Amino acid sequence: MSTVSSSVDLLPEVKEFLSRDVHAGFVGGKSMTASNGDTFDVLNPATGEKIATVASLQPDDVAKAVDAAEEAFRNSGWATLQPNERGALLHRLADAVEAKKSIIGQIEALDAGKILGQAEGDVQNFADTMRYFVDLAQHVNYRNVLAVKGHEAWVARHPWGPCGFIIPWNFPFLLAGWNLSPALAAGNTTILKPAEDTPLSSLYLAELAKEVGIPDGVINVIPGYGHIAGAALTDNPKLKRMSFTGSPEVGRLVAEACGRNLTPVKCELGGKGAAVVFDDVDVADTAEKLVNAITFHTGQVCCDATRWLINKNIYDEFVDECVTRLKSVQVGNPLDENAQMGPVVSAKQKERVLSYLEKGVSGGAKMVLEGGAAEVAGCDSGFYVKPALLAGTLDNIAAREEIFGPVAYLAPFESEEEAVQMANSTDYGLANSVWSADLNRCARVAEAFQSGNGWINAHNVFAHGVPYGGVNKSGMGGGVLSPETLNDYLRPISIVRPL
Repeated sequence: MSTVSSSVDLLPEVKEFLSRDVHAGFVGGKSMTASNGDTFDVLNPATGEKIATVASLQPDDVAKAVDAAEEAFRNSGWATLQPNERGALLHRLADAVEAKKSIIGQIEALDAGKILGQAEGDVQNFADTMRYFVDLAQHVNYRNVLAVKGHEAWVARHPWGPCGFIIPWNFPFLLAGWNLSPALAAGNTTILKPAEDTPLSSLYLAELAKEVGIPDGVINVIPGYGHIAGAALTDNPKLKRMSFTGSPEVGRLVAEACGRNLTPVKCELGGKGAAVVFDDVDVADTAEKLVNAITFHTGQVCCDATRWLINKNIYDEFVDECVTRLKSVQVGNPLDENAQMGPVVSAKQKERVLSYLEKGVSGGAKMVLEGGAAEVAGCDSGFYVKPALLAGTLDNIAAREEIFGPVAYLAPFESEEEAVQMANSTDYGLANSVWSADLNRCARVAEAFQSGNGWINAHNVFAHGVPYGGVNKSGMGGGVLSPETLNDYLRPISIVRPL
């Protein structure tokens, strides 16, 4: 492993955006500071330095945001626009986001510790997702006539109303797109609660939406702490739908709160994905792809392949290849064009990763590639860790619990049946992958996974139009990125007249 420091200057627009004394929330088309004046600091994970001070909205502020969304739903005309008219405005927003990709990318890289190229990729994904759902909404049958003997009958479909979203810190801008796009394309209004670690790109988005003509109150952003602003949002009885992306532990709390109000809720939660590698693979190619997967955004990806199950016939060769490749990964400042892996998002997350390495070894795991804290020149207070590989039995804590860092856990298998059993030996159920030259075997194994997603000879695959979601501890209430997602944000009503 080698390290690099920053070599990219900030754009003038980024400097101007970050120069504000306080970054306020955005409610009803206007800036909103906290009713009690509270703020919190946002740190750059690469350096540990403060880059912004942000308003910490309180429960009464959140209530105003929901009221603003409800007012916009009833009176702004947004919900009653024809899909093509609403789509024209959303396409304009997607175009504006794409035009400012370099600006938003730098903001995201600074805020989330993302490699700059990956951050810009997230910005492009936002634009692509928005366009996908907008175009999909043009082809929805909003009035479906039913052939029912003795009756005139049809189903009409309408937007629900104010929809709440809580998104995590690992993909702030991309997940804003995944969540807001279907709701907005269907005609709903929205309240977005970004993570307190990474609120800046969402706040920039809200201002951009106003600039392109999205009516006030259609997109509201409420920065603040999860136990204050997030809890106030999930508790609000005026919400018509709720979506949460994050940990299973917080997901339970969100689901409980929504259950009390009978608010439909979708939870996209964590994972402990397996990569099942058979002995007929190209070892070098497969190793490269899995190394890229575990180091992508420093392993802070819920659906990542964090358990590598390898056929015993190639186990040693495969492990050696992965160790060699991981040792060459350049860890550094996300703004440096030579960096391949940046920091984790916070000091808390760094400590979490390091503690799991200790607990894994103390529980009997073998340290195949030693991890630990990483030092990057010029970034002494940054939150950097080294990639690590552990190996052992799957009852080890590092094989069972989500670490959310560049750490993979290795175990050998002998038969296809054993590999499937090992892949399914988890409380999670988000995404697994199977690697083999035998595509029939790949299809058979992928269909046997107890997960929401099964990928073949690839990992972390997100194609617009393919449902993505989890089961068990990894999620409930539906997925994202598909026509079914748009349907979630359209309320059906059956109309019947006896003849």
